[in-house]
Amino acid sequence: MKAAIAQINTAALRHNLAVVKRHAPDCKIIAVVKANAYGHGLLPVARTLVDADAYAVARIEEALMLRSCAVVKPIVLLEGFFSSADLPVLAANNLQTAVHTWEQLEALEQAELPAPVVAWLKLDTGMHRLGVRSDEMPAFIARLARCKNVVQPFNIMTHFSRSDELEQSTTREQIDLFSRLTAPLLGERAMANSAGILAWPDSHCDWVRPGVILYGVSPFPNTVAADYDLQPVMTLKTQLIAVRDHKAGEPVGYGANWVSDRDTRLGVIAIGYGDGYPRMAPNGTSVLVNGRIVPLVGRVSMDMTTVDLGPGATDKAGDEAVLWGEGLPVERVADEIGTIPYELITKLTSRVFMEYV
Repeated sequence: MKAAIAQINTAALRHNLAVVKRHAPDCKIIAVVKANAYGHGLLPVARTLVDADAYAVARIEEALMLRSCAVVKPIVLLEGFFSSADLPVLAANNLQTAVHTWEQLEALEQAELPAPVVAWLKLDTGMHRLGVRSDEMPAFIARLARCKNVVQPFNIMTHFSRSDELEQSTTREQIDLFSRLTAPLLGERAMANSAGILAWPDSHCDWVRPGVILYGVSPFPNTVAADYDLQPVMTLKTQLIAVRDHKAGEPVGYGANWVSDRDTRLGVIAIGYGDGYPRMAPNGTSVLVNGRIVPLVGRVSMDMTTVDLGPGATDKAGDEAVLWGEGLPVERVADEIGTIPYELITKLTSRVFMEYV
């Protein structure tokens, strides 16, 4: 067995896409596969999600990798292009682009392209990160609608800032503003992210953009994937490489930040921050060993992590340990560590072997 394995359940991927379709049956789907498909492997995930209508990425390099592997579906650059030099590449590879700055608009106007590109006007309805503000919109639209290098009518998108906070009014305000601003426009529209798909049906529009829910992760706090009939796609696992007796009063690991209050048995598992498992994981973080939850103890090392198997434990070297996934929700682990599931699943290093089943 390899030291650390991220097992990717492709049937779960397909199931989660079906859940999206069930929630938004009249919408086309842009499957978000940025950041190496949220750490799950860009190309294998895209090939699994063949029933999606399009893909979305954050970097042009991701889009070109898909094209080089014969992926022909539409691909949207969610951040748009970063340089005017990218525009011929977009046109040559039939890539769609977000447009959210005056500089991008000017570059589109001045470029000499063999064919126009599909553009998505990104509106800032409350995220205040990227997007054209409502007071700039009339002038921006007037120029974008005349641009010879843009397929007309152009499409329109926005992004939610608090759609995972169901008690807040922000998302309702964003939906209402986007609907009002885009009502006179002819292009297709996209609002809903993962939380929008599950909780804000008024945001579904022509397209929806599922991201983390495709990978079987809940977008909402204090919930897990199963609450929404989602199945975890990634199971991160490794094995015990040593089991040893440990005396009460003895510390464990660098800095001696955990001391046992009883005689026990410890297990050392073959994973650490060199694999992308967070060094900041505190004592007590859950690990699944032989079907039971045991606590992480001591500081996470580069290559190893220690768990308290308990007095009289019969676990042995070679037994499997699950860090998150099947049997141990990544949402629970993220909460114990003090981070979000997105960060855990996207930060695994190349040392972790990806196994597709």
